[in-house]
Amino acid sequence: MSAFFYISEMNSPLFRRTRIMYWPISIIGWFILIIAVASVIYLFIDIDSRSHSVSDTLINWMFNCLLVAAVYSAIGFFSEKMVKE
Repeated sequence: MSAFFYISEMNSPLFRRTRIMYWPISIIGWFILIIAVASVIYLFIDIDSRSHSVSDTLINWMFNCLLVAAVYSAIGFFSEKMVKE
């Protein structure tokens, strides 16, 4: 069995929850976080290139940020490790 399949088993959690944020604790979790941040940055550049005003850019970008955050939170929720505080 290769190392990739060993890491990606769902027996080991990808994220741990601290208050409202899911922090990655595995390599795959960090990869998911980097993809989410990169997509938000790309979406800002893409929306800004087509918008005519600052409010157009921010309204459309915040909606897309909420969608990315919802997907990231769903992934974190289904693969988390609870932390006792």
